[in-house]
Amino acid sequence: MTEINGIMQTNVITVERKTPILDAINTLLKHNFTGLPVVDKKGHVVGIITEKDVLALAMSIHDKTYESNTATARVEDFMTPDVVTVEVTETLKQVCSNLMKHPFRRIPIVSKGKLVGLVSRKDIIAYIMNLNGG
Repeated sequence: MTEINGIMQTNVITVERKTPILDAINTLLKHNFTGLPVVDKKGHVVGIITEKDVLALAMSIHDKTYESNTATARVEDFMTPDVVTVEVTETLKQVCSNLMKHPFRRIPIVSKGKLVGLVSRKDIIAYIMNLNGG
């Protein structure tokens, strides 16, 4: 039974609901991320903003259906609010099961609802390589 706290990334960059969407997009690009957890002031996961969510913004700008100025748009306007999380006490098997069952590439790891880390598909692949001396 492998514990996920040895695999997860713990220095997770996050955004808040009120973060300007352009700042969140800049963070995604700057760090070459595909998604960012959205947390409240207490560190509870309240959503996630992903490349896919940003594509919805691009489409609405193109179609002229987004009625606000993108400079004033916030993460909460585009984030996915229903996020699957895994408790830090769960096993790697549970994380893998969630990543296989759902289309997302990363899963926030929480302790009593507060974000403590993140595990991506790449983290698990790297873990497998490390097990085999790679």
